[in-house]
Amino acid sequence: MASISPEACARALLEACLEGKPWRERHLAPLLSGAHSHLLFRVVAEGLADRFEPALCDAYARLFSDVIARRIDGLHAPHLLDRYRRIRAPRIFEGDPAAIRRVFVLSRVTLGADIAVTSVLLDAARRKFPQASIALAGPRKSWELFAGSKISHIPVAYRRDGSLESRFAVFDDLRNALCCPASVVIDPDSRLTQLGLLPVCPEENYFFFESRALGGAGGDSIGALARRWACLTFGLEECGSFLNPHPPEISLAADITVSLGVGENPSKRIPGNFERDLLGYLAGKGTVLVDKGAGGEEAARVEYAIGDNAGRIQVWDGSFAGFASHIARSKFYAGYDSAGAHAAASAGVPLVSVFAGFASERMFQRWRPTGRAASTVIRADDPVDPGEVWQRTRAALDNFFATAG
Repeated sequence: MASISPEACARALLEACLEGKPWRERHLAPLLSGAHSHLLFRVVAEGLADRFEPALCDAYARLFSDVIARRIDGLHAPHLLDRYRRIRAPRIFEGDPAAIRRVFVLSRVTLGADIAVTSVLLDAARRKFPQASIALAGPRKSWELFAGSKISHIPVAYRRDGSLESRFAVFDDLRNALCCPASVVIDPDSRLTQLGLLPVCPEENYFFFESRALGGAGGDSIGALARRWACLTFGLEECGSFLNPHPPEISLAADITVSLGVGENPSKRIPGNFERDLLGYLAGKGTVLVDKGAGGEEAARVEYAIGDNAGRIQVWDGSFAGFASHIARSKFYAGYDSAGAHAAASAGVPLVSVFAGFASERMFQRWRPTGRAASTVIRADDPVDPGEVWQRTRAALDNFFATAG
């Protein structure tokens, strides 16, 4: 029998899960090695999660319970699956809030998700447990978004492009940090727990927001669903997303903020001259600050997009938390579906966001930025027509600036 590539194995695994069929060991086994295990997450886990189909949560849990049990001693697939089916059911906190001394909220690792979802749960924790200390467990860059609040940090290094072993290596440290008396753990469907599968604390202390299933076939954004879940779970009238980073060391005045970041997903980009046209247009409307990103390919795109407008466009070359501070103080934001758009929505800044590269209709509905201010989301269906996307983006920009006066 001819061998198939690891990429093809991952695709075959995903297809079996989507069709509700048993997967084949010959497709899974090649993905359990360090060299190819990233495909298990990039193709299979993300392929299931990004569809936001409730039935696929079970398919994910069955497969990854098996994977986890093969790699972490002392964990067994049937036990993990049974536990997951219990904790995914919404559960109301019925204890005495004053008796809770510590609340741990897990990061979702990506900055946009930590703004749109995790910040809502942090806000709910502050409201429900005002006497408790509250900590965010996750990468420092996520905590920096809230560092100006009384929220402490439990550092957890998690590489989104890491191997199976490196992703699971956080389990022991996380469990040791979170297993505390008089504590509550709030999990926003975090990668740190492999979307709720890793038992990081006693079950009675654990509250799990299964973001992929809640809302069913409805079109609510993931932020709206997080608010609904948190208010129901913790008996609150309201809660919402927020940002509170420390002030940046360098403060730049800008009316308009822009990010061309795509979160390591090139399918979110609009090719051709779209980015240069966007920055050229905005440079004629006010002072512009564009994020340079983490360097490399994104920084090169930013430099190219600025083109002849270097004298009219400032570049931010610092932390994302610092850039988020500038977004919050700006009058308008533009960019792709990314952390910047969610930062603008959370801060109540009007925005135009171009959304491409979504895996399903429900992914588009869930992840579109929603906030207090006016927002326009330009939907770029596949195959993308760059000229047509720019025309619609230009019309939305014209409308905003004409209305803003």
